[in-house]
Amino acid sequence: MPAALDAYDQIPGLLRDLRPTGVTVLADPAVAEHTVTEQVRDRLTRAGFAPTPASTPADGTLPAIEAFAAGLGDGELVVGIGGGSTLDFAKLATAISRSPETVRYLTAGQRSGLVVLPAALGEYANLLAVPTTLGTGTEAGPVACYPYDGVKRIAMGEVLRPRAALRVAGATETLPGRLVLDGVLEAIFRTVIPYTSDSVDLPRQDAAVEELAGALLLAGDEIARSLAAGEPAPEAERLRVARLSAESQLGAINVGRSPYAVKCWALANELSTALGLAKMRAVAALWPLVWRRALAGDTRFGSAARIQRLWGRLRVHAPWLAPHPYDGLEQLMLRWRIEHTVRLPRELLHTVALRSVRFWGAGLPTLAGLSADDIAALLDEATEPAAAHAADSHALLPAGPSA
Repeated sequence: MPAALDAYDQIPGLLRDLRPTGVTVLADPAVAEHTVTEQVRDRLTRAGFAPTPASTPADGTLPAIEAFAAGLGDGELVVGIGGGSTLDFAKLATAISRSPETVRYLTAGQRSGLVVLPAALGEYANLLAVPTTLGTGTEAGPVACYPYDGVKRIAMGEVLRPRAALRVAGATETLPGRLVLDGVLEAIFRTVIPYTSDSVDLPRQDAAVEELAGALLLAGDEIARSLAAGEPAPEAERLRVARLSAESQLGAINVGRSPYAVKCWALANELSTALGLAKMRAVAALWPLVWRRALAGDTRFGSAARIQRLWGRLRVHAPWLAPHPYDGLEQLMLRWRIEHTVRLPRELLHTVALRSVRFWGAGLPTLAGLSADDIAALLDEATEPAAAHAADSHALLPAGPSA
């Protein structure tokens, strides 16, 4: 488990424990002059280090990651400050710097969008992650996304899990309210989708999922009430969401559960990547429809009994939610003002569906049992038609998993 820091003044103690040979601060350009970056640099300097400044490149391709890794010294600590793209870049670079053979796995010829890195590459990225967004929990997770050969892949392995994470309220104080609530919904989605997509009852893990999802729901609704009143998202709730989101990345809540019970995640990633949308737009559009199909008895999309049980647990925390999970999920997104309208040119329905099958189905386990026609029908119901000229003005982007 990564070390969890909740104050800048804990940084010197971490450095004493890790004893790095040097420190590079990799910051997203948007936060390079932000207070959080200045505070981190100040504590590094006080601890006796002269941190090397670096900026996340706009080109986050594997060659750029390799070039950054080549500049890192043996035993050097990277401090990544930014959102998922910056932290994923830092994770992959530190893994390559530590074990150059990592590149061989990242570039292996395969059609699957998932690359599993072997345990032999080691545990932990030599990285202190400082997230400036909410919801991804990537500062605690063993995954990272990267573009390769015209698609986006997702790499998974303990060598990508950061050594430590710093979560402070100041890091997200300028995050727009709509993105804060997007982050809460993303954390809930990531927490519950494996639970509702798998048919196996795991009492201890199930209880942990229900508790975590309920806590996130309460925190999110407190934030939504503040925003509706014209107030900023409360500092305490932002920190709470950050901690809870990280818990969903630690793996304990899903021990014994199928790692492929994430159909909705895979489909949302393909739709968002293809259209160049924020991931949560696609998630919000697809999630209610996936549950509706499962509730109607289509077990390929999940377990009706487990969705109903989960929803009953959530309504204990939020009695205002509609009794039916589909209606309640739509109601939640309306209450939190989550935008979930996605416009997809109808001539692209089967293109996106075929790409989804290529990267996650047709013998691969994540979309097992679903044909391109099945996926196209879901996309048709979940999205609205775009104007005929939209396909010309909006080029289809390469498929594959997005961050």
